[in-house]
Amino acid sequence: MLEIIRNAWKSVDIRKKILFTFFIIIIYRIGSVIPVPYIDWASLQNSGATNDFFSYLSILTGGGLEYGAIFAMSVTPYINASIIIQLLTVAIPALERMAKEGEEGQKKIAQITRYAAVILGLIQGTAYFFYLKGSGHLTVTGGATVFAAFVIIAAFTAGSALVMWLGEQIDVKGIGNGISMILFAGIISRGPQAARTLWATWKLGQYFSVIGIIVAFLLIVAFIVWMTNAERRIPVQYAKRVQGRKQYGGQNSHIPFKVNMSGVMPIIFASSILMLPTMILSFMKNTTTSFAKVLALFSTQGIFYALLYFGLIIGFAYFYATIQYNPVEIANNIRKNGGAVPGIRPGKPTSDFFAKVLSRVTLLGALFLSVIAILPIIIGNVGQINISLGGTSILILVGVALDTVRNIESQMMMRHYKGFLD
Repeated sequence: MLEIIRNAWKSVDIRKKILFTFFIIIIYRIGSVIPVPYIDWASLQNSGATNDFFSYLSILTGGGLEYGAIFAMSVTPYINASIIIQLLTVAIPALERMAKEGEEGQKKIAQITRYAAVILGLIQGTAYFFYLKGSGHLTVTGGATVFAAFVIIAAFTAGSALVMWLGEQIDVKGIGNGISMILFAGIISRGPQAARTLWATWKLGQYFSVIGIIVAFLLIVAFIVWMTNAERRIPVQYAKRVQGRKQYGGQNSHIPFKVNMSGVMPIIFASSILMLPTMILSFMKNTTTSFAKVLALFSTQGIFYALLYFGLIIGFAYFYATIQYNPVEIANNIRKNGGAVPGIRPGKPTSDFFAKVLSRVTLLGALFLSVIAILPIIIGNVGQINISLGGTSILILVGVALDTVRNIESQMMMRHYKGFLD
C-alpha cells in the first residue's frame, strides 16, 4: 500500500488530485468547528458528553454536533436521501425505468437525490433547533428566538448542502468517492479523543482492559480487510464458436460473488432507524413516563439495542443483495454467450444454483456485518470502556481506505498501460 501511494505521488496528475482531496477535507474540518450564531456551544459540548444519542451521532459528523457548527448535519441528510431513493427506485416503476436509462437516467436520479438531501437537511436542522431550544443551549430568549430559529435552520441546511457539494467536487477532481472521503475524515477526527480515553484508562491502572481493546481493534481491522476482499467464485466454461476464420470462446472464467457485497449500507440503514427512538427521547423533558422508559430500551449501549441491531442488519443485507444481484438475469446472460456452469444445466437450474449460492454468501456477509457492529457494544459492557470508534466506524474507515487505494492503483495502471503502438 505504501509503495502504491509513493509511486502515485510521483505522477503529477494523481498528486494534484490527492492535494485537492486534502484541500476539500481541510475545508470540511474547518466548517465542522465554526459555531452557528445564537448557540451556546460550551453548554452543548457538556451535554454531548452525557447524551448517548449525540455521542453516537457525533462520530459520523466529526464532532460538528457538539460544536453546533455549520456542518453539524455533515453527510447524514445525503446518506439518508440516497437510502430513501434506492428504496423508492425498487417500489416506483417510473424511478426504476429512469435508473435503467443509463448515464442520463443516473444523472436524473442524482438530481432527485440532491433535492431530497436538501429537504431532509431542512427537516433535521429544524429538529436540531427545537432540541437546542428545549435544552437551553441558545443565547437568546423571547421574541429574538424567531429570528435565531431562521438563522440556525438556514445555516444547518446550507451547511449540509455545501458538504454534499464538496463531496461531489472530490468525485470530479479528487481521489475516491467524495461522500465516503468526507465521512472518513469525520470519523478519523475522533481518533485523538479515543486515544485520550484509552490513556486516561491506562493511568487508572486498567492495563489489561486497554491492551485488550488495542489487540481487539487490530484483530477487527485484519478481519475486516480479509472479509472485504473475500469472494465466492463460480466457474463458468464457454463453448468454442467459429466465425469465419476466427475462433471465439473456449476459455474458462468465473463469476465473483463478494461476501460483503452490500458494504456498510445495511449498518447505516439499521442505525438510522434505531436512532429515531433515542432522538425522540433526547427531545423529551419528562423521562419518567412509560413511553420514555420504552424508548430508553433503545440505548446504544443496551442489550436490546444490540439484538435488534443484529437482526435489522441481517434483514437489510438480504434486501440489498436482492437489489444488486438478479440470478435469473445472470443465468440468461451466461446462456446467451454460450457459457455454462460445470455440472449445472443452463436456464432455470443455473439461476436456482446462483440464488442458493447468493443466499449462503449473503448470510455469511450479514453475520460478519452484525458481529462487527455489535462487538464494540459487548466490549464496552464487559470492559466498562466507552471508546469513540465503534465497529461501524472501523468498517467505514477500512472500506474507504481500501477503495481509495484501489482507485489510485487503477489510475496508475491507466497511465502506465502500454498499447499495441508502443
